[in-house]
Amino acid sequence: MALFSLTRSRKPARVLPGFNITLGFTLTYLSLIVLIPLSALVFKTFTLTWEQFWAAVTGPRVLASYQLTFGASLIAALVNVVFGLLIAWVLVRYNFFGKKVVDALVDLPFALPTAVAGISLTALLAGNGWIGQYLEPLGIKLAFNPNGVVIALIFIGLPFVVRTVQPVLEDTEKELEEAATCLGATRWQTFSRVIFPSIAPALLTGFAMAFARAIGEYGSVIFIAGNVPLVSEITPLIIVGKLEQYDYAGATAVAVVMLVISFCLLLVINALQAWQRRRTGAPA
Repeated sequence: MALFSLTRSRKPARVLPGFNITLGFTLTYLSLIVLIPLSALVFKTFTLTWEQFWAAVTGPRVLASYQLTFGASLIAALVNVVFGLLIAWVLVRYNFFGKKVVDALVDLPFALPTAVAGISLTALLAGNGWIGQYLEPLGIKLAFNPNGVVIALIFIGLPFVVRTVQPVLEDTEKELEEAATCLGATRWQTFSRVIFPSIAPALLTGFAMAFARAIGEYGSVIFIAGNVPLVSEITPLIIVGKLEQYDYAGATAVAVVMLVISFCLLLVINALQAWQRRRTGAPA
């Protein structure tokens, strides 16, 4: 009896230190890497009066850059959700020659410097490029306009969706699909009622990551966008331009607007993910 009581009283051994120590390191690290830089951004913006702040964040070029940045990021993220799911499906469900090469190519936008990606896309899609020289005579211009921005954002955001959905598809129970087929379900019914509910949280996560990555993209976009004022200027370029003009407060004001909008959108997406998990009974 005494041995039983002693066994129950002993706490399980932990690999890492206790909660208080690890929480302290966590908060300290997050403060140094995230909170302090963001706080400096906000405090620098407070040096402006309300009129100066409003003028800095609502200029015609700034408003046009908001529209292009968030609109192109949304379109690119939606495209990546569709085609990222298809690529993940092929990589998980089929075996074919060169599968490992295709799987490695998915990660290429991660490893490739963004400036190199922008130059490569421009060399392909410009009017004298390998592909653009055939499309431009047909009236299809994919470089030096908003179309180029969307293409660049699709390129850099695709891996986020594929790598988020791929492990979930691998863990999906194929027995459920076989049971649905035996019960007379069509392919669309099997996908929409059996497969999609299980991968929906992962799709939302991939969408959020691709969208957030696209909003802050700079290197790959400036080469292919053309950077025409009121047409193809992205918000990060506006911020860099203000910094080059030593308008630090104006740059931080625009950055704060981007931060607030992005944070609100991510909160909405996280809420949708939580709702989807509760609806499907998936673990948090």
